[in-house]
Amino acid sequence: MTAHSSSIDPAAPLLLFDSGVGGLSVLGKVRHVLPEAPVMYVSDNAGLPYGTKTEAQIAARVSGLLGRLTERYRPRLVCIACNTASTIALASVREVLEVPIVGTVPAIKPAAAMTRTGVIGLLGTEATIRQGYVDRLEAEFAADKRLLRHGAPELVAAAEAKLRGEPVDTGAFARAAAALRAMPDGERIDTVVLACTHFPLLEAELAEAFGPGVRFVDGSDGIARRIAFLTEGQAWAHGAEGDVALFTRDDPDDERLMPALSRFGISRRLVF
Repeated sequence: MTAHSSSIDPAAPLLLFDSGVGGLSVLGKVRHVLPEAPVMYVSDNAGLPYGTKTEAQIAARVSGLLGRLTERYRPRLVCIACNTASTIALASVREVLEVPIVGTVPAIKPAAAMTRTGVIGLLGTEATIRQGYVDRLEAEFAADKRLLRHGAPELVAAAEAKLRGEPVDTGAFARAAAALRAMPDGERIDTVVLACTHFPLLEAELAEAFGPGVRFVDGSDGIARRIAFLTEGQAWAHGAEGDVALFTRDDPDDERLMPALSRFGISRRLVF
């Protein structure tokens, strides 16, 4: 149910949360459907990477951070633009926050509808690919398909480097493709689920590594549609200073992200 438009401060932002810059792939789609929306993008760069942490560490960290962020900034909606954080912490966050929460889940359902060969590859973090949540999505939507999973933490680092204009280890793309292809029936993969929001930022490089005949799918279109639905009829107003990115650690290297952030409509970088 959408919140009544008159009860929402028009300047209240959408808060998009990720462990790093991956959520920008979601923000791009949100901008497309809601160009007027004020946005606060939160990067937990102090906690990056999430994929190597335990479930308990991630759940505690995400719940704590989002609790403090919503208390301080009063967003109208929170989007956890991170597959790892969503598959682990979404339920607990929904229990403690009183704003609408939109999560990110691996796009197994659309991939199952797209595949012609019946063999789907899934690239995610090590934490995401082992989740029971992914098992349940596979059982519900791809029970008659073959889903091959690979944890590719190298790709998170590659996306972070790419957006900073730093050198990228191009071998990471070939290694990710080779790991999936080497699995039983891997040579028949025709659809790859990008189950980490960092990975769509690398789709061109991954397409080259996998070769022709492979399509990629992620959850960002569905997330943008869900956010538009939940905020339908609400008024939007930008503050005088424009949209902002918040980082949980002050890293001077993050200044290199400003050209990329500005392409997504973000004009300021602050530390939370």
